[in-house]
Amino acid sequence: MALGLMHAGADPADVLPAASAAAREHTAVEAADIGIVRGAPRVTVRFEAGDDASAAGVARAVVDRTEELVEVEVARVTRRWGSRWSPLGR
Repeated sequence: MALGLMHAGADPADVLPAASAAAREHTAVEAADIGIVRGAPRVTVRFEAGDDASAAGVARAVVDRTEELVEVEVARVTRRWGSRWSPLGR
């Protein structure tokens, strides 16, 4: 997720734990990271999902929770096939 402005009163240190916890309520979380990509903060939460519909549901929960703290400018879900990552639905 590419992030924008924090909401008033939100603590930036809460964003990654909140995003991870939202996914963990639905499935196993493999990894979570926050970084700067092209000058913008980006959160990545990698989780297990049996199919695209499950992955989309978990992703929606993560975005919804994250949006309580910060503007989510772009959110996308990718699926790993071997060593490649592809957008969900392809």
